[in-house]
Amino acid sequence: MRNFALAALGGTALGLLVTTQVAGPLLAQEAEGNASVYEQLDLFGDIFERIRAQYVEEVDERELIEAAINGMLTSLDPHSSYLSPEDAADMRVQTSGEFGGLGIEVTQEEGWVKVVSPMDGTPADAAGIMSGDFITAVNGENLLGLTLDEAVELMRGPVGSEIIITVVREGEAEPFDVSLIRDTIRLTAVRHRTEGDTLVLRVTTFNDQTFPNLEEGIESEIEAAGGIDNINGVVLDLRNNPGGLLNQAIYVSDAFLEEGEIVSTRGRQPEDGDRYNATPGDLIDGLPIVVLVNGGTASASEIVAGALQDHHRAIVVGTQSFGKGSVQSVMPLQGNGAMRLTTARYYTPSGRSIQALGISPDIIVEQPRPAPVGEEVEDETPARRFGEANLRGALQNDSISDEDRTLLEQDRARAEAAAALREEDYQLAYAIDLLRGLRALGPAMGALEQASVQP
Repeated sequence: MRNFALAALGGTALGLLVTTQVAGPLLAQEAEGNASVYEQLDLFGDIFERIRAQYVEEVDERELIEAAINGMLTSLDPHSSYLSPEDAADMRVQTSGEFGGLGIEVTQEEGWVKVVSPMDGTPADAAGIMSGDFITAVNGENLLGLTLDEAVELMRGPVGSEIIITVVREGEAEPFDVSLIRDTIRLTAVRHRTEGDTLVLRVTTFNDQTFPNLEEGIESEIEAAGGIDNINGVVLDLRNNPGGLLNQAIYVSDAFLEEGEIVSTRGRQPEDGDRYNATPGDLIDGLPIVVLVNGGTASASEIVAGALQDHHRAIVVGTQSFGKGSVQSVMPLQGNGAMRLTTARYYTPSGRSIQALGISPDIIVEQPRPAPVGEEVEDETPARRFGEANLRGALQNDSISDEDRTLLEQDRARAEAAAALREEDYQLAYAIDLLRGLRALGPAMGALEQASVQP
């Protein structure tokens, strides 16, 4: 018993000794780290005072501090930044769906301003600005060396004023200037129409209006078509959609899913993660979906495309998406400013992160590039069709009824409309043709499935 007690005491003493030996260096390291931080803060204060006292011109102290804060944030990643009170107010207005500007979503790549996507119906869209373009100068002022916020500030201005931006585009030998007139940007989050039997939903952004617009658009088009049985499928067009609010991306995905995970987010700590699941109910009762994506499809729009693709709810068509797989939290600061900080990565239902990778389409379909700037396209009249009916003395088809003739004319009109759409928007025409093919195969596929389960 005495021996046991000694062993126990020895163990306790050893435990205390080991604890002291481990904790000592850790405490010393922490103290050293704190000292280093305070030294750096002292260095910052010293530099600030020297600039304020000795710089060749008088400086605005507030702007100097804001620039230092923004420099600290932008050094982390392209999406973290400081928002001045004015910028924070602008951001709140943008998420509500109306703001002034050119209508370009931009990022920064190797010091240059790169277009993520032009927004539909905006000056940038009308001027032919494309996803992937680089803006190198504004009104002759070079943008290299400016922060993204500084470059964006140069592009802002009074509604109705002219701005000339210099653009570098892949495939163009020389930079070229584009003149735009600033306008009030009123974003319609979702545009809807029917092409033949196909419902086309063009989602331009994810703001507070997106899901209500989507729901209203689906209901109105189904009613106009005389019921959902008269619609063969849905094209969800997410091309050049720069993203926006995470919750709206979840609502839109949920609109077409009955169950399962939509997206998960993972932060620095395990407890910072969240998982979002679909709820029962599909607004289009299981109709097939084709999702259109391209290099301007980013962030929230990639969440939707990834969720529908992973659940095999949609076929994704187009080209590789942008690849922004991070989540930014906007944190209010004193003085009505705000901090936009990257706080998490998001993952599709299959567990893949699309950060810097993007969504890979199930079917890659390139959109033909427009003719180079300043180069006119020759008007090519299609060759006249020559067939049996053109032969002299050809027999007439007297067996066809007036009703059959009407149906043939309707089919021909649909084919001509499809051909015209291919000239206007090849990717959309491809998506619609794909849905028509799925609808045509529907009865045959159903019969095959039924035959396969027969005993």
